[in-house]
Amino acid sequence: MGFGDLKKKEGLTALNEYLADKSYIEGFQPSQADGVVFNALSGSPSADLVNALRWYNHIKSYGAARSSFPGQKKDLSSYGSAGSGTPAACDDDDDDDIDLFGSDDEDAKAEREKRLQQYQEKKSKKPALIAKSSLILDVKPWDDETDMAELEKSVRSIVADGLLWGASKLVPFLTCS
Repeated sequence: MGFGDLKKKEGLTALNEYLADKSYIEGFQPSQADGVVFNALSGSPSADLVNALRWYNHIKSYGAARSSFPGQKKDLSSYGSAGSGTPAACDDDDDDDIDLFGSDDEDAKAEREKRLQQYQEKKSKKPALIAKSSLILDVKPWDDETDMAELEKSVRSIVADGLLWGASKLVPFLTCS
């Protein structure tokens, strides 16, 4: 693991490739890893190493605050990937043993059917929920001579499907003069 010697072109190229899809060495915020790698550089990367240069300028902007980044300092070789960032050849036989999407055997299917049936039974026992809305109408007269009983009768004459009129209350309307 590691970037190699960050004072040489190969190490800087490895760092540049590593930072191609990352903003920081570890995680999603500056950490001690960024401080360790930054301190290992001899200076600003060249302009052709755009990812490393972007990262370098960003970490450099923190100044003395680099020492207070969160995390634990580790050895430089524990950060990044070795060489060009390509993974070493792996043994493909190990991948065949892992079933990422569940088993297709009969036991799993029977268990799934059993759980679906239990869910449907539980769901069917619940009463259907009737959606209701409560509405309050605040009706104010134009003046103090308005017949409120007639106004209430006029409002209650409104008919709509599912509309159920509840209680009403007349409250004196006070005006400041």
